[in-house]
Amino acid sequence: MRYLLVLFGFLLIVNCVFGQSFKKYPIGTSGCSAYFFCNPDKFDLSKSPDSSYVYTGECSAEDVTYGVICVKLKDKIDDLEACEKMLISYLDYLKGSLNIISAAGYGKGHKLKDRQDTRGVIDYWQDKDKANWKVKGWTDSKYIVVMYAFTTKELPETKVNLFLDGLVLP
Repeated sequence: MRYLLVLFGFLLIVNCVFGQSFKKYPIGTSGCSAYFFCNPDKFDLSKSPDSSYVYTGECSAEDVTYGVICVKLKDKIDDLEACEKMLISYLDYLKGSLNIISAAGYGKGHKLKDRQDTRGVIDYWQDKDKANWKVKGWTDSKYIVVMYAFTTKELPETKVNLFLDGLVLP
């Protein structure tokens, strides 16, 4: 019995020291939410040139920055293939804005939580400061959401994958 109590206490201490919360946060007033390992204190809101609402926010935990760009499209696009092309165009635009110097290439065919009304695109990037990025873009014809994680170290793939797949669309 004493052995079990010592083992339980040890496991509890290890969990407290190394455990990290993974909590759901609303992305502004967009209607979307995402799971983060840190608290994105607030999401900034702006309007794109076509009057779509753009919510941006990020936070850092253990040398990794996690971020979201959520675009609530002004007008719904009924064709998911056209939405996926628009998502890729937006990712290409971000590459220039973020000083990305190399990319692995887009991986297509992802579905958010097996929802047939979604499309996802993934890529690995490196910027001019040698930071390693993993990005995943999502669309459902009403939203375009880019989730990203970057660090100057090696990306913690398991955590990053949980984050990138942690989007909740309305």
